[in-house]
Amino acid sequence: MSNNINNKKNWKESLSPLAYEITRNQATEKPFTGPYLNEKRDGVYSCICCDQELFSSRDKYDSKTGWPSFFNVIRSGQLNEKTDYLNGYARTEIVCSRCDAHIGHVFQDGPPPTNLRYCTNGNALNFTYEAEIPPTNT
Repeated sequence: MSNNINNKKNWKESLSPLAYEITRNQATEKPFTGPYLNEKRDGVYSCICCDQELFSSRDKYDSKTGWPSFFNVIRSGQLNEKTDYLNGYARTEIVCSRCDAHIGHVFQDGPPPTNLRYCTNGNALNFTYEAEIPPTNT
């Protein structure tokens, strides 16, 4: 991505039309249609716009809502929360803290230990299979 991470022209050129509408205009993919809903491999989910890591497959679960759902973030500070009223009532929108991409919403009806459900748009995410992740030096 260029030095100007929030350049609208860059997003239109680098994203699919659906990913652009979701991440830049707060659209939502239809339930049960997006990628990663049934992804079972170990790996990391990152923002499709800037590649910031957001979720681990260890925290993914089947919420039966039709969207990839997670009960925790990979690290605090990776997502910002905003109140949105697009459906006529208050919901908590989650956006990438690096590039402000719309990722989805967070609800307080998830499983323990957090009781949170990060309901995401699969088209707002990239998935890196754990075998593709280079090991870190400790």
